[in-house]
Amino acid sequence: MIEKTIRMNYLYDFYQMLLTDKQNQYMTMYYLDDWSLGEIAEHFTVSRQAVYDNIRRTEALLEEYENKLMLLQRYEERQSLLQRLKLIIQDKGSPDTMIEIIDELEKLE
Repeated sequence: MIEKTIRMNYLYDFYQMLLTDKQNQYMTMYYLDDWSLGEIAEHFTVSRQAVYDNIRRTEALLEEYENKLMLLQRYEERQSLLQRLKLIIQDKGSPDTMIEIIDELEKLE
């Protein structure tokens, strides 16, 4: 569950500008502010099921955006490559290996 929450938070960070105001409000309340479905439903005077459905549709939409745009995937790949580069620099590794990693970083752009 925690992995899904972290993933949704990342996806939301990358794609929130593509969501409607209502989708943004529901996602912020549910994932960032930790409101329950019942609390959100009461706040908007809608059913708990309506909130649940909206959040699930928005999650699916965020996954769809990620499948097409891959912003999160590229971010994670960049972070991994940067971490490898830091370790190589700390260990006074091969300049050729550093250049390979830098080339991989450039390809991500």
